[in-house]
Amino acid sequence: MSKEDLDRRIRTEAPGEGQKPKQEILAQEIQEGLEELDRPSDGLFLSGVSAGLDIGFGPLLMAVLLTVVGGSWGDPLTRIVVANAYAVGFIFVIGGRSELFTEHTARAMLPVLDGRASVGELARLWALVYAGNVLGGVLFAVGMVYFAPAYGIADPSAFTEIALHLTEHGPWILLAGGVAAGWLMGLLSWLLTAARESIARIAVVWVVTTSIGLAHLPHCIAGNVEVLAGTLVSPRISLAQYAGFLSLATVGNAIGGSVFVALLKYAHVVRGGE
Repeated sequence: MSKEDLDRRIRTEAPGEGQKPKQEILAQEIQEGLEELDRPSDGLFLSGVSAGLDIGFGPLLMAVLLTVVGGSWGDPLTRIVVANAYAVGFIFVIGGRSELFTEHTARAMLPVLDGRASVGELARLWALVYAGNVLGGVLFAVGMVYFAPAYGIADPSAFTEIALHLTEHGPWILLAGGVAAGWLMGLLSWLLTAARESIARIAVVWVVTTSIGLAHLPHCIAGNVEVLAGTLVSPRISLAQYAGFLSLATVGNAIGGSVFVALLKYAHVVRGGE
């Protein structure tokens, strides 16, 4: 569908007060996806590294809280508080407009579905952003496991506890959890475009990513920091488990964002025959 066709449909369907019509959301998502696809390679990669570093503050705060709280608050309250700490890294990344792979599993897919970009261009963006995210996360995790205990703010056992929540499942369960996390992250991209105000956007990021943290769903970029930190401090988590987690979470996240958000949203807006 051309931009003119989308504009025509936007004018003919009146949304509720204070809401964007779904055609406008799709058009804006496609335009933002095209802008990202057109960015220079070095800019995409460096922005990906920045996002991988920034998202590490979520796992760091999780470890700090687990160390401070211990078992004094009980498991339910501790899990809720730690899940809120998990969301902090995402707020830093998305609020700072850095490139996060799981946002682009849906957004960058839309121009391809619309015929305005090629699969090769999509693969280039995914590869650069993903590589930057993983590298940034690795750097943060390595620094975190040495700095936090030495500074007295987190015990190494906290990193192990966080990582075990993500590695204790079988491969098919881990893959399914990755699909759910990717679905939520793709939906987050759509909801951010729909939101008009900064406060609403922050609230959306907080709700979605806290949900991912509360359910211990495997997010390949945040989980990269979480699981690698546990691998570095504990023999209970091997490099093979880390690699397996990262691979399954990445595939699951990509499926969740591209199929359950990009493909379905595009289909119901453009091909719905309304």
